[in-house]
Amino acid sequence: MSALGLLVTLATAATTAPFFSAPSIGAAAPLVLPPPRFPADTRLYTDPDTPAALWVHENAGDPRAAVIARRIADRPQASWFTDPDPLRVTEQVRTVIDATRTRDTLPVLVAYAVHRRDCSGHSSGGTGDPTAYREWISAFARGIGPGRAAVILEPDALALADCLSPRDRRERYAALAYAGRVLHREAPNARVYYDAGNSAWHPARTMADRLRRADVTRYGDGISLNVSNFNRTDDEIRYGLAVIGDLAEARLSMVIDTSRNGAGPIRGHHPCDPPGRRLGHVPTTDTGVRGVDAYLWVKPPGQADGCAAAPGTFDAQYAYLLAR
Repeated sequence: MSALGLLVTLATAATTAPFFSAPSIGAAAPLVLPPPRFPADTRLYTDPDTPAALWVHENAGDPRAAVIARRIADRPQASWFTDPDPLRVTEQVRTVIDATRTRDTLPVLVAYAVHRRDCSGHSSGGTGDPTAYREWISAFARGIGPGRAAVILEPDALALADCLSPRDRRERYAALAYAGRVLHREAPNARVYYDAGNSAWHPARTMADRLRRADVTRYGDGISLNVSNFNRTDDEIRYGLAVIGDLAEARLSMVIDTSRNGAGPIRGHHPCDPPGRRLGHVPTTDTGVRGVDAYLWVKPPGQADGCAAAPGTFDAQYAYLLAR
């Protein structure tokens, strides 16, 4: 039996019992996992204006268009919010929330504007300082209001904390704690997943410590894993259980980005537009694994990481190869 098959078997048993043990965690007590945050039949929001959808509309005669439309553009994907202007981000988020309300679907919203985002890497930017970020995340939360949403909070912000000075690192933890608190208060029907990197990055205990410093145990519903990366789903589940096990008092769950992990990582885990990758598990809240709330396409397939093209640029050939 595969590792993932074993986890599914354990999770099936867990649906009639309050917990199951995860041997990789090493905790003395069994891990207590919460019930699913979303019903299994939840319909995730499919944005009609993703870069993939717009490309298909503008290039209907291209021989790649049918494959990209069927396997990428017509699938639910996360909406990323990066504009540093608080007024604009409120309206942008509200537009998505209003669209999902009329369609009775659940949106996946990515808050990605923390100060010193990506540590001067390919996706550097964000708000100008911690005060500006507090204004921004408050505006983001106001855009959600009473609406339903799954929020992915600041991909890589904790995993990349090594690049910060001790003072800036403390500010980063405080910023994410503030974000969790504001979302908890202003968007009560949103489920907030603090990003926790991926299984090939930091030891589980290191990531759990950073999450705790960012107040995930008070304000988070869970963690997000593998965002914009390629690690196999079963590896992320094992890692996620280990992280959650170290934060057991909070009874957290996880969501996993499966947008491009169908072939697993390239040798050396090079994360920037690697060749030969494939689409992963289709987005769904029906995972069959206790503690895994959803498989999501957080990184829209076909959008460049920043090596093959500018970050966020839609690359039709890369999308076609992922889908084919």
